[in-house]
Amino acid sequence: MKLSRLEEALPKCWAKETSSDPENWNHDNPAWGQCAVTALIVNDYLGGEIVWAEAKLPDGRGISHYFNNLDEKEIDLTRRQFPEGTIIPAGVEKRKQYPTTRDYVLSFPVTQQRYHILSQKVEECLNNNP
Repeated sequence: MKLSRLEEALPKCWAKETSSDPENWNHDNPAWGQCAVTALIVNDYLGGEIVWAEAKLPDGRGISHYFNNLDEKEIDLTRRQFPEGTIIPAGVEKRKQYPTTRDYVLSFPVTQQRYHILSQKVEECLNNNP
């Protein structure tokens, strides 16, 4: 599997029901609230680590954010959900960015449900566009 296939498929599959914040999700920002489930999908197809960081919004608020580390390279397919000026700690800043586990991310029943929906959508999308 090539990363480019996931980069193409995931935005087509993101939806209100796969967002952690469905009330604020919209078609203008389809990546909104998709980071945890997207990190799981990337991990499914490409392996690597799932990473957590606290993103700092321009107004100073912190927000939880998940992405991937694959062969020492940061893969963040949902970074675009945040407004310009958001700071997400780089991989070298270990005190603010922590490797996490699939089990931890999937320990939340709502995240499990969102992940299963997105996983099915991505599989269908990839199978229909070989």
